Amino acid sequence: MHIEPGVVDGAKMVFAYGTAAAAGGYVAKLAFEDIKRTDPVSFLTKIGMGAVGTFIFFEVLPHFPVGISEVHFILGTTLFLLLGAAPAAMGLALGLLLQGMFFAPSDLPMFFVNVTTLLVPLLTITALANRLIPRDTAYVDLKYGDVLKLSAMYQGGVIAWVAFWAFYGQGVGAETFAAVGTFAAAYAMVILIEPIADLAVLAAAKTVRGAKLAGVFTQRLYSAA
Repeated sequence: MHIEPGVVDGAKMVFAYGTAAAAGGYVAKLAFEDIKRTDPVSFLTKIGMGAVGTFIFFEVLPHFPVGISEVHFILGTTLFLLLGAAPAAMGLALGLLLQGMFFAPSDLPMFFVNVTTLLVPLLTITALANRLIPRDTAYVDLKYGDVLKLSAMYQGGVIAWVAFWAFYGQGVGAETFAAVGTFAAAYAMVILIEPIADLAVLAAAKTVRGAKLAGVFTQRLYSAA
């Protein structure tokens, strides 16, 4: 989902600054609520885990350029289910920043574009999770259909934002349509694969349900809302 440098530039970047700031503001609100429920050390631990996970997703797992962007196994819903919305969002942003600073500096000019692409879909599934997941169900007890809904919404949101940035930055034309279509078709594979990864991680978490992991994972992982 890395938008290539130059796709959005100049004055058009102002909109990316605004969307990233809006997403960041909402994440800060969620973070404040999370810290009140747990504690700062636990919260920072989850952010660190999210950043390490994001770095691995982007830099270690297979990724390849397709069309207007790159296909990555972001596993955003995995981070959401394990860590909660705010730590997952901050971990995604921090991991993306570290990856750009140390391994892909050419991506840094597009940081706010890419942060928006990652965080807005995550915040969307956060807002809708209570409708999609029964309140009496802990995350470790979710079924494939449940995580497929979340994954489809998250990855679909990523595809939608990539398409938006492409058309916003490059204009509506046959070449842009082709690049976006190629990317969307390739990225659709992630929607099928990610729920399997989610279930595998949740199954692993379920085996250590009795361990004292309250400070490591989100409370909803093991407890109903």
